[in-house]
Amino acid sequence: MPDMLHVHIPFSQFDQHFPLLQKHRLQPEIAFKWPDLDPTLLPRVKQAGLCLAAEGLKVTVHAPFMDLNPGALEPLVREATRKRWMQTLEFAEILHARVVVLHPGFDRWRYGGQSRPWIEACLDFFPPLLEQAERQQSLLVLENIFEETPETLAEVLRRLDSPWLGHCFDAGHWRLFAKCSMEKWFEALAPWMRHLHIHDNCGDRDAHLAVGEGDIDFSRLFQLVGGLRNSPTMALEIHDCEALLRCVDTVKPLIPR
Repeated sequence: MPDMLHVHIPFSQFDQHFPLLQKHRLQPEIAFKWPDLDPTLLPRVKQAGLCLAAEGLKVTVHAPFMDLNPGALEPLVREATRKRWMQTLEFAEILHARVVVLHPGFDRWRYGGQSRPWIEACLDFFPPLLEQAERQQSLLVLENIFEETPETLAEVLRRLDSPWLGHCFDAGHWRLFAKCSMEKWFEALAPWMRHLHIHDNCGDRDAHLAVGEGDIDFSRLFQLVGGLRNSPTMALEIHDCEALLRCVDTVKPLIPR
């Protein structure tokens, strides 16, 4: 399979799904939730890293996101976010993860449409994480979730101006929440586009369907990807194993060579 392609695997299900990774030569994007970051699980993380290295499979990592927010105005929320994401980076280093996905999660409704305080909090939040990312050579990427336009992400990325920080374009979240075209999104964030999350839906819920089972125009998406200066890595976020394998076969021919 193409070297850039990964598949979503929850860390809590790694042992269950590792034979699937072996059989189909699938590179994982390992998703951590807060219980997975318990220090007593460190030996399991090390063992997973050894197993993947022995198979020659590269790794990306997805950090916890529930209730976390790097631009929160409440300092204790930012501190909790920093702690969980630093723990994630520690585990990502053990796994030799080349990408770590983070949910920034600006929601205009929560902030009364005022993005400035959230952006300024993010600018203060990220430098220590970027220093650690550079030390361990793991690229951090900010994923769109509730963002209706790309401007908040673009400003954070532009002002931090770090080679260790980029954007993860989540196609499913764009379909659900964005109020602009895919072309406009890529126009604004192309300089920082480093990773993709591939899953489909019909605009009604975050269904994580296989490509072609919703109404997202993935042919157009991959045309836009082909116009990027750097080829991004990508992860299939399909939560059903049979649908995931179908999606792998569907996506391979679409990936720009």
